Amino acid sequence: CAFTGPPRIVRVHGKGRVVQKGDPEFAELAARFPGADGIGVRSVIVVEARRISDSCGYAVPLMGFDAHRTTLDEWAARKGGDGVTEYWAEKNAASLDGLPGLAV
Repeated sequence: CAFTGPPRIVRVHGKGRVVQKGDPEFAELAARFPGADGIGVRSVIVVEARRISDSCGYAVPLMGFDAHRTTLDEWAARKGGDGVTEYWAEKNAASLDGLPGLAV
């Protein structure tokens, strides 16, 4: 989407790695994202970009930002810290294609 100005489609090519909550560098990375200290936040993805490209976005819709959603924070507050951890262990141990997921 484009919020203002001419639209562009941006592609970031590279390799990503997961930094989970509890990893030594998580707090430093999460501090860059306001609100990333909630109990429902499970990881930060760090991408080492090898190539960034763009192209025209003539068909990209013009959109507006109204507000951040509160759904994750509300869901996590209802579950509590232990409930969120149990959910991750049950639902996020493997990806849809069977690859290892979160180490809970």
